Amino acid sequence: MGDLELLLPGEADTLVHQLRSFRPQEMGSEGWNQQHENLEKLNMQAILDATVSQGEPIQELLVTYGKIPTLVEELIAVEMWKLKVFPVLCKLEDFTPLNTFPIYMVVHHEASIINLLETVFFHKEVCESADDTLLDLVDYCHRKLTLLVGQTSHGGPPKEEGLQDSTPMQELQNQAELMEFEISLKALSVLRYITDCVDRQWAILYPTQWAHSKRLQGLCPVYWFFSPGKLQQFEGGCWQAVTPSKQQKLSKLEGQVWIALYNLLLSPEARARYCLTSFAKGQLLKLQAFLTDTLLDQFPNLADLKGFLAHLALVETQPPKKDLVLEQIPEIWQRLEQENKGKWQAIAKHQLQHVFSPSEQDLRLQARRWAETYRLDVLEAVAPERPRCAYCSAEASKRCSRCQKEWYCCRECQVKHWEKHRKACVLAAQGDRAK
Repeated sequence: MGDLELLLPGEADTLVHQLRSFRPQEMGSEGWNQQHENLEKLNMQAILDATVSQGEPIQELLVTYGKIPTLVEELIAVEMWKLKVFPVLCKLEDFTPLNTFPIYMVVHHEASIINLLETVFFHKEVCESADDTLLDLVDYCHRKLTLLVGQTSHGGPPKEEGLQDSTPMQELQNQAELMEFEISLKALSVLRYITDCVDRQWAILYPTQWAHSKRLQGLCPVYWFFSPGKLQQFEGGCWQAVTPSKQQKLSKLEGQVWIALYNLLLSPEARARYCLTSFAKGQLLKLQAFLTDTLLDQFPNLADLKGFLAHLALVETQPPKKDLVLEQIPEIWQRLEQENKGKWQAIAKHQLQHVFSPSEQDLRLQARRWAETYRLDVLEAVAPERPRCAYCSAEASKRCSRCQKEWYCCRECQVKHWEKHRKACVLAAQGDRAK
């Protein structure tokens, strides 16, 4: 698995074999926590394997043991927990947890799973091994695309500001909103990899699942927004100022959108089955405004897409088909919602008492386990770029000397961030001393 190993081959085999899906009411339990740690290890090892390009055993194990459907169900279960249970916890006035880390781990779980799926879905055999849950995964990605398009119309993602006077739960809510944007971008990448297999997957995915390709069209400007006096672009996991000379350069995220659109619109299978209504035609033709000469110089294959749209403008639209159509529908979300209908308040209260109110001793033990899971040498190896300041997001070169977890660009930023970082720092330092 390369020079830097987090897991031995036998360990990875065991961890993948033990993966299972948890119900929303089990989120945060002891067994769930163990699986979360295992998933993080698998996630980091998969990134390491992909980085050094020396075989990717995690992806192979997930396919061999048929665990991609398990990951998809776990992904949707934690998404539902965040939508149904987490808001209830945040509204409980008498809920003042000693530390919000246990809840943060559940909130972060969705990001861990979608990141692992993004890493392994590059391989077409992974897409094929998803079986019927591929439909549920496409449905999940569509919900995230809807979120991204909605944020575009409101001027960009939520911003991390004004947190100094907030309560720990309010701060956690803000972190969850910030995280949701990055999760949605990961879902976009997963969807793009699925479109690479679109000709193989028509037995599973009925074309109406792709009828929302207009969502992709609406994403073209989502990675850009104007802050006071400057244009910023989301790149490398954070918002960065863009110089005028680089504003026309195609980013990786924009490339993902164009590749997905290219795969969907130019697939012979998709075009044969897709019912082209006048509304759909109007939405697709809006893409022409983005297909500039500068873009085509960077991505020559899009000339085929431009030609397709020029032809589309001259084609008569089709009336909606009235034939009897048998269609598969995603079932995981609906099943989980029906199983837990009317139970969300009770689940939140149960987890408040038995899961998210640990003793100080339990927190120290958990901190030790987190420290063993998030090894600094591995985290630095999988980082896409140099670390960023936890306060201002500038490139950082100094690390908190006490916990060694947070990075800063200068002493001033560290002092300003201390009020927010203090609790996590103390807990992490206690965990390191306990080892």
